[in-house]
Amino acid sequence: MARAAGARPEARRRLRLVLLVLLLVLALRLAWVHETRYPVRSPGAPPQPLVVPPGASADAIGRQLHGMGLVRHPLVFRVLVLVRGAGGELKAGEYSLEGPVSLTQIVDLLTRGEVVRRDVTFPEGRSIEDMAQLAAARGIAPGEFLEAARDPGPIRDIDPLAVDLEGYLFPDTYDLPRAENPAAALVARMVGRFREVISPDLARLPSRELTVRQLVTLASLVEMETARPEERPRIAAVFLNRLQKGMPLQTDPTVIFAMRKAGRWNGNIRKKDLEIDSPYNTYRVAGLPPGPIASPGRGSLLAVIEPAPVRDLYFVSRNDGTHEFSETLGQHNRAVERYQRQRRGGPSSAADPGASKAS
Repeated sequence: MARAAGARPEARRRLRLVLLVLLLVLALRLAWVHETRYPVRSPGAPPQPLVVPPGASADAIGRQLHGMGLVRHPLVFRVLVLVRGAGGELKAGEYSLEGPVSLTQIVDLLTRGEVVRRDVTFPEGRSIEDMAQLAAARGIAPGEFLEAARDPGPIRDIDPLAVDLEGYLFPDTYDLPRAENPAAALVARMVGRFREVISPDLARLPSRELTVRQLVTLASLVEMETARPEERPRIAAVFLNRLQKGMPLQTDPTVIFAMRKAGRWNGNIRKKDLEIDSPYNTYRVAGLPPGPIASPGRGSLLAVIEPAPVRDLYFVSRNDGTHEFSETLGQHNRAVERYQRQRRGGPSSAADPGASKAS
């Protein structure tokens, strides 16, 4: 009987210990759920940026979140990442934490890589000055962009005559880099994209008797003369045919570029502007201009490499975005008169002053 009486207090102690352990486990479980499943931000809190550097560990990210007041201890985040099997799956980038998100949702966000997109799009046919303004609208200092774009070093190996990167900043959509000098990083990325696009075709240039600089310069003229993809090879053929015959290119975009460089461009081009004293003025200077006047897209680059097999020497706008092409000056003059008459709404009394130009 004495042994039985002594066993009862021992059983009660064990029961109390089991209950204590269960309560502790329950408390830890509730604390874990509270830490990881409950919102760590109030509903009305403003968005919080979270920048995860490349190669950041779960422990390092946990310290970031701890510093932002989103987790009590970095270890909690690290354990949560292990529990969810997300080790090595957290993606670098810039995130925006919005609304009442939980720590679990933050882990899922980083695992999916739902980074903030800070894109800037550069359309075809833009000069470096135009691009600087587009970048400025996305927070890139235009002066820093122009400084980087005026350094020809990145393309010196393929264009020893380059004085800047005009024509070599490939038009595309770019995710703005987070860097100490984002302008320089963006320009480097654009040059890299140009090299990527043109690299497969570089071996074909010698057979076309073109240097990289001549290719990009011609392509920039094609880009500025038409927005119609189907016309680009024919526009390129006109320029190449005129060069072969020693005829001046006489293309208005080069005059506009010269006027912009001289600070004289106001959106209109007049007959007297065709006399501007500039090496870029293809009405006064034979051959190609000194360099590209804008950044061409791949379509214009390929048009120069693979021009249309035609003998055209002239083209004129049809006033609808397309062009009429001609092999002879007589044909061209008649086309000019016809489309000028349409534009003016009546008969023209004289031939176009620029009837002999390419466009």
